[in-house]
Amino acid sequence: MRPSLWTTLAALVAVSSCTRTPPDLQVVVDAANALGGRDRILAIKTLTIEGEGAAPNVGQNTMPDGELPVWKVTEFNRTIGLANGRMRTQQLRTAQFLFANANTQRQDQGLDGDVAYNLGMDGTATRASATALRDRRIEMLHNPIVIVRAALDEPNTTVSGLRTAQNQQIVEIKTAKGEMLTLAIDATTKLPTRVTSMIDNPNMGDVAIDTAFLDYSDVGGVKLPRRLTTKIDKYPQFHLAVSKYTIDGVTSDLAAPDAVKSAAVPPANPPVVVTAEPVGKGIWWLAGSGNHRSVVFEFDNHLTLFEVPLNEARSKAVIDKARTLSSKPLTQVVVSHHHFDHSGGLRVAVAEGLTIITYKANEELFKDLVARRHSIVPDELEKDPKPFKPVLVDDAMTMKDNSMEVQLYHLRDNPREGTNLFAYVPRDRMLVQADLYDSTWLYHHWGENVITNIEKIRKLKVDKQVPIHGEIQSYKEMVKTIRSKKGPPPAAN
Repeated sequence: MRPSLWTTLAALVAVSSCTRTPPDLQVVVDAANALGGRDRILAIKTLTIEGEGAAPNVGQNTMPDGELPVWKVTEFNRTIGLANGRMRTQQLRTAQFLFANANTQRQDQGLDGDVAYNLGMDGTATRASATALRDRRIEMLHNPIVIVRAALDEPNTTVSGLRTAQNQQIVEIKTAKGEMLTLAIDATTKLPTRVTSMIDNPNMGDVAIDTAFLDYSDVGGVKLPRRLTTKIDKYPQFHLAVSKYTIDGVTSDLAAPDAVKSAAVPPANPPVVVTAEPVGKGIWWLAGSGNHRSVVFEFDNHLTLFEVPLNEARSKAVIDKARTLSSKPLTQVVVSHHHFDHSGGLRVAVAEGLTIITYKANEELFKDLVARRHSIVPDELEKDPKPFKPVLVDDAMTMKDNSMEVQLYHLRDNPREGTNLFAYVPRDRMLVQADLYDSTWLYHHWGENVITNIEKIRKLKVDKQVPIHGEIQSYKEMVKTIRSKKGPPPAAN
């Protein structure tokens, strides 16, 4: 018996429903067509981006709410191999701020699938960490061509969560490698406008990396943005002004060397070694691995720590070591200033129940850092929240009992260190300081201000300096080094 007309129509509708592109994916298909056509986008083998820009240095500003110091980026060249997930980025960056080491740095970084690597000036390649791999994958995916191609990679990639906000069509993308990204597309032009990834930042916790695509122009039949602006959380991270695109040009080999592929991935958290060296009666210098130190002072009935640096792993090891030096409880810590490598242990110090002594201008930033969520990579404070207990120092504060006297002073009028506290022990004529001086620095741009603070403003008599960076030296050696290595001024914009 022949099928009825209605049966035939129902079958056609069923077939049509099965072949219709889901609305979430259709948004991406529309974006591919707007960029130059789905087939054209999928046919691109390599994309080379040249330009220049600015890379602000998050967590290193003079004041917590001040402008970020900036690296000027020139000779930027990034080639992406779209077929095999490879990328190589080369750039020259020049410090536009007072910097204690080489003002100009040439960087050469690679990505080959699941292998991140760096190339030295002599061409020697070394494998980079898992964190570098994550960051470079994000950098590669934060490009309109790459993210749209990744979203079209059915069935390995999933696209979902279609919604509209402020003339933007927004979808969630889960790549074949499990990366989660949010793609926004202009509802009128259908061109991608931004892509966002959530990552863990050791200081700031759960943060969004957001790249905006601006000023599209035609390059060989493909529309590409002339400006890309990236933020991390609320802070600018990189602004790139593109001077030239090359599609499928002649490129060098983007593959990682075999020796790099076979090398072990450097550990994300290398073993932390903390040593304790007595430097005075009831005073210990906690050194060991790396170049971030701490100091412990013993009072009548408690211990005070100076600095919880770098990150949770280092600072927790320092706290644990301090607690082995005396039967007296460790109750408080001086956080010298807000720079992220010096406040990196703030959260674990709070989690360990320590009172935080710091300069008054750090209060709001430290409150924010303590309150932030760390759900992506839970730290000790995320697992066991404790209250933030600050003691805020204005210009100076003295901690004194029968066993110990420690004077804390704000470093005044320094061009780089706006919130810095340094310590002085009158009995030993000892200076304890962070970022005022490091014997390993090439240049000491702000060293003369440090000498002025010590000798003229505070009128201190110092015999020995015990640093958070570098080696213990006499004060005379410190002054001699500062005045022999004042260094060149920062590069002009």
